[in-house]
Amino acid sequence: MTAMAAQPTSRLMKMRRISGYGTVVAVMPYMLIKIVWTFGLFLPNEEMGEADWRAINATTAVLAAVGIALAVAFIQPWGERLPAWLIVLPVWVGTGLLVPMLVLAPVLGPAAMSQDEQTAASNDLWAYEQVLVMISLVGVGIGLPLALAGYAKARWPEALSGPVDPGESLGNTRSLQTTAARLLAAGCVALGLVKVFWAAGGTLGLDAERLSYRDMWWHLLSLSTGVWAFAGAWGLLVLTSRRGPRKFLVPMAASWISSGMLFSYGLYSLLTNLGTKRPSPESEVAHLLAGQAGTVLGVLMGMVILMVLHDRRAALREAA
Repeated sequence: MTAMAAQPTSRLMKMRRISGYGTVVAVMPYMLIKIVWTFGLFLPNEEMGEADWRAINATTAVLAAVGIALAVAFIQPWGERLPAWLIVLPVWVGTGLLVPMLVLAPVLGPAAMSQDEQTAASNDLWAYEQVLVMISLVGVGIGLPLALAGYAKARWPEALSGPVDPGESLGNTRSLQTTAARLLAAGCVALGLVKVFWAAGGTLGLDAERLSYRDMWWHLLSLSTGVWAFAGAWGLLVLTSRRGPRKFLVPMAASWISSGMLFSYGLYSLLTNLGTKRPSPESEVAHLLAGQAGTVLGVLMGMVILMVLHDRRAALREAA
């Protein structure tokens, strides 16, 4: 029995190490490129030499460094002794940013390179820089979640395994969870419908004078946001009602990625629009309601997920 139990643990640790070291190797080119751009070297165009773009590149370089630190923490024994919030918060934001982009990368990467090849403002080196950036994003999008899965399995097994209904614990908050989940699911569905409508070519809520800014990036990101909003609504309802799939992992992953995605992309959209003054096809009111609704929904969904995990851990411990 001991040998059989040790074998899965050994495989889990091996997966953690391979994924963690792979993440470090993958993200290094991205971080180095961002550092170089921050100092104004090898810029693809003159616009990225401006102060606002340098600030964005510096910020993303710091985020890449945080990703490397997390990957190392996932594979080292001292990583399991770190405060939970120090791990959970950046991982929540990171998976929300990277996992949806991983799905879009095969389309957005070549499309961006093709578009930039037709732009006289971009230099020849930019094509090679973009390849390294896309490789880094895909690598960290695969490696970091796998390393996290092994880490979470070892530190918080209740977050990934077991049935969706662990039973009731004393002093649980299930009634509050159910009410909040229903309201948030309604908000996610409303946001998802708007995003899918725009991705399909709808113009209600858009500025008629800025419709030309609806490029492939905008359409695919709108569609991605809509799909993940639907997935989050489903996952949250399953987690709180405890009906549907028997396994806890699928609705947990859907809710986790969706909430992180809605928060991080909403916040990123706000910062880039303010910092780079990049025009958006949405009207001011639609941008505020649709764009920032995701940020609020993401935070509230994250709070419900934490309540679910708290009650789940208590129920499993009482059952043991």
